[in-house]
Order: sequence, then structure tokens, then C-alpha cells
Amino acid sequence: MKALAIAGSNLRRFARERANVFFVLILPMLLILVLGSVFGRGFEPRVGLVAPETGDLTQALVDELEAHEGFALHRHSDRETVVRAVERGELEAGLILPPDYDAAIRAGDAVEIDFIARPGQASLSLRRTIDTLLAEQMMLPRIAAFAAAEGAAPFDQALARAATVTADTDGVHVESTVAGDSGISRRNWGQFDLGAQQQLMLFMFLTSLAGSAALVQTRRLGIARRMFATPTTVRTILLGEGLGRFGVALVQGVYIMLGTMVVFGVRWGDPLGAILIVLTFGLVGSGAAMLMGALFSNDQQAAPVGVFLGLGAAALGGCMLPLYVMELFAPAVWTAAHVMPHAWALEAFEVLAIHDGGVGDVLPFLGILLGYAAGFYVLAIWRLRAVLTR
Repeated sequence: MKALAIAGSNLRRFARERANVFFVLILPMLLILVLGSVFGRGFEPRVGLVAPETGDLTQALVDELEAHEGFALHRHSDRETVVRAVERGELEAGLILPPDYDAAIRAGDAVEIDFIARPGQASLSLRRTIDTLLAEQMMLPRIAAFAAAEGAAPFDQALARAATVTADTDGVHVESTVAGDSGISRRNWGQFDLGAQQQLMLFMFLTSLAGSAALVQTRRLGIARRMFATPTTVRTILLGEGLGRFGVALVQGVYIMLGTMVVFGVRWGDPLGAILIVLTFGLVGSGAAMLMGALFSNDQQAAPVGVFLGLGAAALGGCMLPLYVMELFAPAVWTAAHVMPHAWALEAFEVLAIHDGGVGDVLPFLGILLGYAAGFYVLAIWRLRAVLTR
């Protein structure tokens, strides 16, 4: 009962601060909206195109480039504009068609198309895609130009005939399958799914650490010592303060989950498994807050340091750079990320939302998170007892 009374007092103090409503309930949803809108659809390379001529062959090529799903085509009026855009990073690449593109194709002459890009693996991959697309698009005009040069038929008639023949011909079909884990391709995230998971972990932990100032105030005002002078143990004091922080984190976590499900259609997977992850991570956050509250003696220091540590832990734990990106490009960073509890919680959500797992599949992750929470609380009890008895 004493722990519940302490928790109730903690929650009332928290509710009196109106700014907490914004940071706990409104800001997370705004960030999820922004991140999902900007980054949720993935990265699409931008290719600038300069096509001075407006002939049929030029238009056919432009239509084919615009229909391709591997990049977004942007029309420009001159070469200099495209070069500047590539230099500034506004475009990933540029294509410059010659002014006599149609005439050169019809005459069977060589056609030079300028490809402009900055050095890098991404530009090489994009060039291979465009080279393949150009080769496919120029195949029929080349056949028609050859037929016209040999006197078999006029160019337009030969082009129409070649298109009819190739349409009735079965080409080479390539089918590919992936053995084992397919890496990034297996992560069929929705537009807001990953951002919602990351912001959930970030804000639950950040809000908890920022609330460590409440325990510091309790110590600084002498309330903790007066409670300790009564038949109240250090464990009871920490349990009460921790329950207050846990209650805030739990309300925030459930609110974000339900809000993103309704507003953004975020998939959290098995409901029971998702709630258990929120519960255990709430214990982790409240335990970390109690440890900070026992370590600091000035609440003016605890709040900003808590924000700094919360953001740093979230960044390392995968709340800002996705874990699968770390795993693919920086395995050492991916390993280091699992020093933070955030990484284990995010992997647990991935098991639920992407792999359709259940409670049994996330039990190992829940055990690890409970280990973090237990460690934080044990250290906090040890430190607070040392402070109150010295």
C-alpha cells in the first residue's frame, strides 16, 4: 500500500505539468507522421532528363523511362541545370539525349547519350539499370533501321513489323528464388510501421529517464529520508517511485500503439505479445530512471542528462538508424546496438509484425529485457540505500 501511495503522489506531480501532455502524447504521434511521410516509402533515385527533340522515338523512350519503377524521372530544359542538380545532390543522375536522336536512329547511326552522376556504388547500379532499359528500347529501332538500309521496307513499316513479330515471340524468362534469409527484402514494412516501433521505444525510455528528476526531488527535499526513518524500506520507496514512472511509460506505450493502429494502420502483430513487450520495456525504462534518480543529487542536472542519455541510447539501439541497415552495412555497429535494450525490443516487434510470431517466439527477448530491468533496479536499490544511510 505504501508503494501505491508513493506512486500515486508521483503521478499527480507528473500530471500537474501540462507540458508533459505534449511530450508524452502529442510529440510522438507528430514524429511518426513526419518520419513515415518522408522516409516511409523508401528511397527512390531521381534521374534528370534533357530531351530536346519531340519525335516519336524520343517520346517512346521518355515514356519507357517514366514508366520504370526503379527511379523517378524529372524533365529539364538544358544540360547545365541537370549538372548543377547532380552536383548539389538534388538528382542522383542525369541523361542527356542528343538533339538529332530520332534522325540518328532512323539512319542507323551511333547515338551518344550522356550519363551524368557522382562517383559511387549507387550511381553504378543506377547506370546498369538505365543501360539495360536503353538497350531494350533501342532494339526495335535498330532492327527497323537495318531493314530500311537493306531496302526491305521503309523505316516506319519495318518498325511496326518488328514490333508485331517480337510481340508474338516468347522471350527468355528468368525466375529467381532466394534460399535462406533474404535480408532487407524480407522486411515488408508498411509506411509507418518501422517509424512507429522506433518512436515507441525512444519515447518510452526518454520519458522515463526525464522523470528521474522526481526521485532526485524526493531526496533533495528530504522526503526520502523521512520515509526511510519510518518503517519503510528502500525497496518500498524505489518500488513506489518506479511504479509511477512505469505507469507513465505504460500509458504512453499503449497510447502510441493504439493511436498508430487507428490513424496510420501500423501493424504490431500479436496483441498479447506486443503488450508484453511494452510492459517489459516499461520496466526497463523505469528501472533506468530509478538508477539515475539515485545517482544524481540535483534535479536540474538529472533532466537534461536523462534526455541526452535517452537520445544516445536510442540512436545506438536502432531507433534512428534501422537495425537491418546496421546489419547489412556495419555488422560491428549492429553488434554494439544490442548493448542497448532498445535493439532487443525492436527485434521482438519485428518477430511479431513481420514474421507473424506469437508470445512464444518473443519470450527470449522478453527475458533479456527483464534482465535489464532487474539489473537497473538492483543497482538503484544499492545506490539509494548508500545515499540514505550515509
